[in-house]
Amino acid sequence: MMDKKHKVIEWIHENYPKGVKLLQKLIQEPSKRGNEGGAQAIIIEKCRELGLELDIWEIGDDELKNHPQFHCDRSDFKGNPNLVAIKKGEGFGKSILLNGHIDVVPEGNQYDWEMDPFSGKVMNGKVFGRGSTDMKGGNVSLLLAIEAIMASGIMLKGDMIFQSVIEEESGGAGTLAAVLRGYRADGAIIPEPTNMKIFPLQQGSLWFRLTVKGKSAHAGTRYEGVSAIEQSVIVMEAIRDLENKRNAAFTHPLYENIPIPIPINLGKIHGGEWPSSVPDTVVLEGRLGVAPFETLDEAKDSLKACIEKLNSSCDWFRNKPVELEFFGARWLPGHIDLEHPFLQTVQAAYKEKMNQEAKLEASPWATDGGYLSGIGGIPTIVFGPGKTELAHDANEYIEIEKMIEAAQIIAITILDWCEVSEE
Repeated sequence: MMDKKHKVIEWIHENYPKGVKLLQKLIQEPSKRGNEGGAQAIIIEKCRELGLELDIWEIGDDELKNHPQFHCDRSDFKGNPNLVAIKKGEGFGKSILLNGHIDVVPEGNQYDWEMDPFSGKVMNGKVFGRGSTDMKGGNVSLLLAIEAIMASGIMLKGDMIFQSVIEEESGGAGTLAAVLRGYRADGAIIPEPTNMKIFPLQQGSLWFRLTVKGKSAHAGTRYEGVSAIEQSVIVMEAIRDLENKRNAAFTHPLYENIPIPIPINLGKIHGGEWPSSVPDTVVLEGRLGVAPFETLDEAKDSLKACIEKLNSSCDWFRNKPVELEFFGARWLPGHIDLEHPFLQTVQAAYKEKMNQEAKLEASPWATDGGYLSGIGGIPTIVFGPGKTELAHDANEYIEIEKMIEAAQIIAITILDWCEVSEE
């Protein structure tokens, strides 16, 4: 067995330039929402080259749209398919699901980038570009691990199931569609950028909107009105107080290095229509973090209770109550038991390759892991190359060495988990 592992590790080391070229091609296809097809075609071509069994389909059927956890404002998925590629084992082994998303967030202000955000430029041992770390580099790690095992002539007992899905950045509809299509496994890895840490816990999240009302008046007699902007400050203070209370009540050792385990972020504000008028409406939009062991409804109820208390305790809000609605994307939380054999297998593979214990931590953001574990019942961990803090930022890059190390660790995991067939 050690000879087979050594062979696979060496193959990845010797063939890593293939992975770098593949990553460059993927970055050069800007797979932003609604435009995932070009990059997905590159993945499909690679999986065909490997001889994997392919399932390519456009999501959006009635089963998906009618599912209670489908929350997506997108109606047109044409030309932007999901992909599942399978290498079946010889039987009697545990299966593994390797899930990556092909979509990337927009590049933002191009003037913040030191190079073309879709160049795929290689410099100083790094590949630069939008999606390099979140998470096309992780996808390449998965494909290198699969190819190394196949190129080494190793047959497994269990199945390898590779997924390249759309819509992760907008709420997980692609992975939910794959779960509803029937894809299951005995363990799953999502190679999001974790700084090579292992994330057994994943936060969930959902978006919310608050409408704060005031009373309009001419600016010259502003004392005749009530500023919705000023009233919104009271609402923001209540939200911050709720965040403090929720986090004070939540403790877990894997969150000890995360200052705010389940944050509430106010990310968008709009109010007023005219500088010489007292504003009568302000709209706040934000993201509510959901703890790994909490349901979406429990998290929603905590915010509802906060707003209800505000509306009942403040004279102004009794007459002009703050309106709360939940809208848009949401992500399910997820977790795996810290004693689960699959997690232990990944930890052992990390130690075998890196000669040190893996660091376990909780994910500071949501992933598709909640759909795999919560709906698919698949033990899921998040582990991958790339720096967490570079995701969604300008000048995003991934270190080639980390991408290769992640591929080697994942390959060892596959060999141990799926088991090598007897010759």
